[in-house]
Amino acid sequence: MKLTNAQIAWRAAQDIEDGAYVNLGIGFPEMVAQFQPSGRAAIFHTENGILNFGEAPVAGEEDWDLINAGKKAVTLKPGAAFFHHADSFAMVRGGHLDVAILGAYEVAETGDLANWSTGPKGVPAVGGAMDLVHGAKRVAVITDHVTKDGKPKLVKRCSLPLTGVGCVTRIYTSLAVIDIVNSRFVLREKLSVLSLGELQDLTGAELLVEGEIANLNVPEI
Repeated sequence: MKLTNAQIAWRAAQDIEDGAYVNLGIGFPEMVAQFQPSGRAAIFHTENGILNFGEAPVAGEEDWDLINAGKKAVTLKPGAAFFHHADSFAMVRGGHLDVAILGAYEVAETGDLANWSTGPKGVPAVGGAMDLVHGAKRVAVITDHVTKDGKPKLVKRCSLPLTGVGCVTRIYTSLAVIDIVNSRFVLREKLSVLSLGELQDLTGAELLVEGEIANLNVPEI
């Protein structure tokens, strides 16, 4: 009754425009690069100093001098560029990225994002996320709709330490696609097997409906 991580990543990839400069968060968001629609090519950026990297190399053929910010081996596309770490963050802070796609522990209806600490016992690891959420022109989140113990990850107000305030505009979850408009969750797509009431019960703030809700259709992956 829910999408896999690969299916969530596929859905998020469908909204990336051709030629967009894109930064993908470490871990789950990196999967988005696998699902670029035919005829479109995003230009992927990594904070450690590569622009226009390609797919992961074949196992055994990795060049460990070519890694992304998550320390995973990458390949290069024609025209790829290398640059200093400081220049990479100048690109982020200078507003040169079109899209940043990140994971989340919590997202508030106001667009606030908490994705770097689970609380006092968590390991501090905010990295470049604070720069990305306020430097990219569009910030999207991909996440399971609820936590492992069934609690909502989409909430009225975040209880965990914030990464950014009012920065998220769209959320792709395992159950729905939701926009943040005027500090409210607006439901755009949902799995057809779920009623609106069932989805609302799994969401920690009110879901607004503006017009027709599309079915969240994704391929088997």
